[in-house]
Amino acid sequence: MFEGIYVAIPTPFKNGNIDWEALKKHIHFLIENGVDGIVPCGTTGESATLSYQEHEEVIAFAVELAKGKVKVIAGTGSNSTKEAIELTKYAEKAGADGALLITPYYNKPNQEGLFLHFKTIADAVSIPIVLYNVPGRTGVNMLPETVARLSEIENVVAIKEATGSTNVASEIVNLCGDKIEVLSGDDLTFYPLLSVGAKGVISVTANIVPDRMVKMYKAFIEGDVETAKNLHLSLYPLHKIMFIDTNPIPVKTALSFMGRMEKEFRLPLCPTSADKEAKIKQILEKMEVI
Repeated sequence: MFEGIYVAIPTPFKNGNIDWEALKKHIHFLIENGVDGIVPCGTTGESATLSYQEHEEVIAFAVELAKGKVKVIAGTGSNSTKEAIELTKYAEKAGADGALLITPYYNKPNQEGLFLHFKTIADAVSIPIVLYNVPGRTGVNMLPETVARLSEIENVVAIKEATGSTNVASEIVNLCGDKIEVLSGDDLTFYPLLSVGAKGVISVTANIVPDRMVKMYKAFIEGDVETAKNLHLSLYPLHKIMFIDTNPIPVKTALSFMGRMEKEFRLPLCPTSADKEAKIKQILEKMEVI
């Protein structure tokens, strides 16, 4: 259902408000470069500091622009099950193709709590659900055994696996088979995860070089593993620099160098240091992006 290159898109801001024109141009840029889908209102979209109205408006805007061109997986997660249901219902109503739901952060639920959280949301909607496990960001790790339990639910169709571990991805594939699709949530491990059965990626790097990410993925699925490997290695410095600071600070900084959006964040996120900014620019120049 969700295979290939999906892009975790930033939310452009200008003078404290959403820059709708920049968002529109960026989505068109991604579509024109062959991506399979976009993911608004995830971590990269600074969803934590979007108001509920803004969150819904961004989802609706993305769905309208992408309709008939690429799929939209809308970020609708929350550490409140009730709020996550409300956001997911809105995404379904707006016409999103799927909903991305992060594990509840700060609450630190146990494995049964995680299972009940996602099951309750899935039971309340019919939209396809993509689980999102990123323990380094949320403080809670959803174990492969819990993913396997959730994979038995009809509309739980995929997981964004962002532990950075091929072992975890392998275990999920072994336990779930074709009941759930594994999508890499970490550009650095996208190529290795493809080798153990992942079906795609929700990428930050693809905001910068969508065409190269698409080319790498296509080479792999067409059996040209050597070309895919070489493309992965050539992209590796860019993957690394995108996490030189807290996401989405580096990717927004890079996009500002490319003239695609302002280098503006919402507190508590702020611009990176001059030293890190210079390193981002250096990689972009080396890769002939700017």
